[in-house]
Amino acid sequence: MITLRRAADRGFADHGWLKSHHSFSFAEYFDPAHMGFGNLRVINEDRIAPGTGFGTHGHRDMEIVSYVLSGALAHRDSLGHTSVIHPGEVQRMTAGTGVRHSEFNHAAQDTTHFLQIWLLPSRTGLPPSYEQCRLPAWSDAPGVLQCLARPEGGEGMLTLNADATLYAGRFEGDAQTSWPIPAGRCVWVQVVRGALQANGHDLQAGDALGLRDEPLLHLGCGHGAEVLVFDLAMHRVDA
Repeated sequence: MITLRRAADRGFADHGWLKSHHSFSFAEYFDPAHMGFGNLRVINEDRIAPGTGFGTHGHRDMEIVSYVLSGALAHRDSLGHTSVIHPGEVQRMTAGTGVRHSEFNHAAQDTTHFLQIWLLPSRTGLPPSYEQCRLPAWSDAPGVLQCLARPEGGEGMLTLNADATLYAGRFEGDAQTSWPIPAGRCVWVQVVRGALQANGHDLQAGDALGLRDEPLLHLGCGHGAEVLVFDLAMHRVDA
């Protein structure tokens, strides 16, 4: 089964300082047909105005990944971490038993554009933790899905406390890949920039494709395309 989620059909919230598109139900946006996909619960495409940000607030029992597209995102949390996430970097925060944090755009003129991603953890009550790493060298592997985060971690990867693996890739021209989907898994494809074709569907930035009970993912025909691919547990948060 294929789920096509067009960028224009997402939920949208304009808070003045924050403009956010919601792929799945979030906060005041509720759509029972889009409650998540597998154990992927949230993908918000956020734009934070200069000199503003999310004040200190709390989370529990969620894996939170931040993927910065442009600008910079300053992070501070109750574990004592202070950092700045730039384009080319990705962050993972395990909320676990409870963590408080803030995210801010300190720039005087530039908007911070990033994806906020939530995944259901493998188990509740984990100790809170934090990681940040750089993305792979894209130019070395066009058309290849490179692993950013997985449960077992690894060099240059985040350790993800969820039954999920996150990949990223860039596609241009003839670059393509075919990727078998194991039985009992589902896949979510999120186009971050540009355009490409996924399983015969033309996708633009902000569009997404969900695959359940499908044998293969095929990506190609890219035009400045950057894409995130989630290999997910078949957990029906969207049931």
